[in-house]
Amino acid sequence: MYRNQARTIFYNFNKNSREKPKSSEVLTSYIKQCNEPPWTSYFVKYSSIRDDQWGKSHFNWKVGQSNYHILRTGCFPYIKYHCTKRNVQNLIVEDYFFRAIKVLNLGIPCLAYGIAATFLIKHIETVRTSKGNVNIYFLYPEDKGSLY
Repeated sequence: MYRNQARTIFYNFNKNSREKPKSSEVLTSYIKQCNEPPWTSYFVKYSSIRDDQWGKSHFNWKVGQSNYHILRTGCFPYIKYHCTKRNVQNLIVEDYFFRAIKVLNLGIPCLAYGIAATFLIKHIETVRTSKGNVNIYFLYPEDKGSLY
């Protein structure tokens, strides 16, 4: 009896996560939707996506004709993305450095940032993905295409 209940719970959890878009798809779709801006910075709820970029903190991301340096951190209940259009660089050292800082701090500053963001978010936009629309969140509306 308990085994069947566990299977049902596990199946429903996996089924729901399969129906959500990957975080990488949301990232790519949003950048394309904004016509490859010089930079952007947004939050996305963990509950809205399937996190296929788990463990990555600083990395290159190709979208269309552009390369972006992505700074990414979990700040429960969100994932924070800061994207800057730049040339491809080797970011392995920086990636390990940012991961080490998060581990050494036990994730406490990231959690505090997520809680604070919950109260500071003032703007929401919708990203269209192959698995449906996803809301992303901003501290303030961005001026699309601005350099700063």
